[in-house]
Amino acid sequence: MSDAIDPQTRTEMEAAAFRGLVRHLQERTDVQNIDLMNLAGFCRNCLAKWYKAEAEARGIEMDYETAREAIYGMPYSEWKEKYQAEATPEQQERFEQTKPWHAKISGHN
Repeated sequence: MSDAIDPQTRTEMEAAAFRGLVRHLQERTDVQNIDLMNLAGFCRNCLAKWYKAEAEARGIEMDYETAREAIYGMPYSEWKEKYQAEATPEQQERFEQTKPWHAKISGHN
């Protein structure tokens, strides 16, 4: 079935899926980045790094804070103040255990 999808439509579908993921993460402020890293090996910051890297690959200058704002829907400092909780010792321990599986772009592995 996927062979029947032309490249432009595929790109549009992938972009829509990405926007849906970002929107979902913006709404789920209760989900902490450390939990995302521990379970999936990536978090909002990784998405921002991928976004920035793709912008730069296309010759678009973008700093990390601008990329983060695109993902968080607000300046990161504001999101952090409003929603980020202190990581528990258990979360920190799991973070260390899962480092080998973290996205390469995270910089944690």
